[in-house]
Amino acid sequence: MRRRFERLLRRLLRASVLERIAISIAALVASMLIGVVLVFVAGGFASCRVGLDVAGWTFCYNPMQVYYELFLGALGHPLEAGWHPLNFWMAKTLQQTTLLIFTGLSFAVAYRAGLFNIGTQGQLVVGSLTTAVTVLYAAAVVPGGLVGMLILIPLGVLAGAVAGGFFGAIPGALKAYGGANEVITTIMLNFIAVGITSTLLSWKFQDPNSSNPKTAPVPEYAEIPTIPYVGFDDSVSFSLLALAFAVALMIGITWLLTRTSFGYELRTSGTQPEAAAYGGVDEKRMTVASMTLSGAIGGIAGAFWVLMVHGNWLKNVPALGFDGIAVSILASNNPLGIGVSALLFGTLESGSQNISTATDVPPELVGILSGLIILFVAMPEFFRMIGGRYVDVGNRDPVRADGGETAGDDGGEADA
Repeated sequence: MRRRFERLLRRLLRASVLERIAISIAALVASMLIGVVLVFVAGGFASCRVGLDVAGWTFCYNPMQVYYELFLGALGHPLEAGWHPLNFWMAKTLQQTTLLIFTGLSFAVAYRAGLFNIGTQGQLVVGSLTTAVTVLYAAAVVPGGLVGMLILIPLGVLAGAVAGGFFGAIPGALKAYGGANEVITTIMLNFIAVGITSTLLSWKFQDPNSSNPKTAPVPEYAEIPTIPYVGFDDSVSFSLLALAFAVALMIGITWLLTRTSFGYELRTSGTQPEAAAYGGVDEKRMTVASMTLSGAIGGIAGAFWVLMVHGNWLKNVPALGFDGIAVSILASNNPLGIGVSALLFGTLESGSQNISTATDVPPELVGILSGLIILFVAMPEFFRMIGGRYVDVGNRDPVRADGGETAGDDGGEADA
């Protein structure tokens, strides 16, 4: 049984790009088929005036309509007349996609260094509050208008990155110099981040004009603007400039990991720590540096959540950091693949909201359908990620020995 499981993991690890895409599509179809059954059966226990009558039993929910609203509703129903690409639901989808790109990159950077940063959520929470407070205080001494926008937005993003980076450096330092497990410390720091920010809000930064737990709104000119005549309407909390920044960050992280000595050392310390140490890479320094960079990106996610979506800091921060873990795993922790993965998750999030408004299907059932898709599509990549740590697949490329013979890995397979 164990050998069979290891053989399956090796097969997954050696899968080509096309095979992995085929596996993801098959997983998506399988999850939808199961979802169709669930929706149909759940509709049989619901109450409605009009439904599909089968053998004296009324089924209230139409599974085809549910998936139509889930995927095409998230894009604003592109198959219907009068569709425009800059519609409200498209903006909601891209808004979620933008934020998830940041949190997905945060997890991916740490993972490429061999670390599990479960604390992106806490880094996002701390970074977002720091952004809101910094912009609020800086706005008192900075002129308004275009000058204020050019100063406050970069200042707010920088403040979020610094705060998130500091909060990410803590578990990095604890692991490098104290041997603490980063999974445990980052999980604990998520709770600490919520406690610290809630205390600071009630102590100093609560909006005096509101009974809800939130800071005062930042000046309107400090929010990330839309592009006139090209971008979405101002009533939608989304800016193409923010998405462009997220895409630029994806490219920048890819360049950092593949074209710089820092990226080489980071990747080497994650995949071959002994070889990295033998080559002179300071393992402790790389641990702290990678976690700091990961936390900084998480803090940037918080900054954009404040400056693009809400315009202030709210106590109830959505679980974007935890969603970023699934986004990164689905993309096999590839910075460029995270864009596609984040778009899928953004579509599911936006489509779920659209189902709730367009059908009578309860939100709990919609959450199950979205969870099924995420689980099925991400699970093969999750097994690849885990298998890569525990199963040796050897070198895929044949190695030519001195005698001119090709040494493949068939012997290893025979031994298994």
